[in-house]
Amino acid sequence: MKERRYRKEDLQPLEAVEGQLEGRNALTEALKSGRTIDKVFIAAGDTDKGLHRLAAQAKEAGAVVVPVDRRRLDTMSVTHSHQGIIALAAAREYSTVEEILQTAQDRGEAPLIVICDELTDPHNLGAILRSAECAGAHGVIIPKRRSVGMTAVVAKASAGAVEYMKVARVTNLNTTIEELKQKGVWVFGTAAEGSEPMYQADLTGPTAIVIGSEGDGMSRLVRENCDVMVHIPMKGKISSLNASCAATILLYEAVRQRLN
Repeated sequence: MKERRYRKEDLQPLEAVEGQLEGRNALTEALKSGRTIDKVFIAAGDTDKGLHRLAAQAKEAGAVVVPVDRRRLDTMSVTHSHQGIIALAAAREYSTVEEILQTAQDRGEAPLIVICDELTDPHNLGAILRSAECAGAHGVIIPKRRSVGMTAVVAKASAGAVEYMKVARVTNLNTTIEELKQKGVWVFGTAAEGSEPMYQADLTGPTAIVIGSEGDGMSRLVRENCDVMVHIPMKGKISSLNASCAATILLYEAVRQRLN
């Protein structure tokens, strides 16, 4: 039997079952209980007012609502009774940026934060959470849109780090970066063409490290909002590293500098 393949942007059913809610009642009760909902997929073109009212409630609670073809819902569904709506619940509650900064203050340390600019691979985000926790970072920031959320796959890939690492999900990454800069945090973007080698960057003070998406790297506006663009010296024939590998290298350069 030929293996079914999914596009990158599609939900991967076998990976998302643990946090997947199907049908109106399941989502209604989850919202009533205060459970954090990452994303809601709703049948495009459906005129049912009750369905749209439920999606609006989820959106008001912070979820991203995505209209999709009903056939895609059929493919995603495990119960085969989705009633035109499937939701993905977060594997863990999100924190706020303020809580991340407070964690640093409580430890008596300069903030060390990772900002993920539109990462879509849950394994990458999970690996970054794991490295961030091991490096003693205070939190990770992700955008609401065009980014993977705190799914069950992310939690598994983090090898337990999701239980300890604060993750803030923000509406506008550029606004958040500006707010961090106003609070004295230096924002370091990462790119192959970065003007400064990572070893020359001072990561001992309040620091946010921006990691770009797997395919396109950092978005233009985020890049322009960074204080400094750094690069990781490359000696081989391949000019770029996996996003989670790049994050780990930069985090541990910060650890090295802070140990001196």
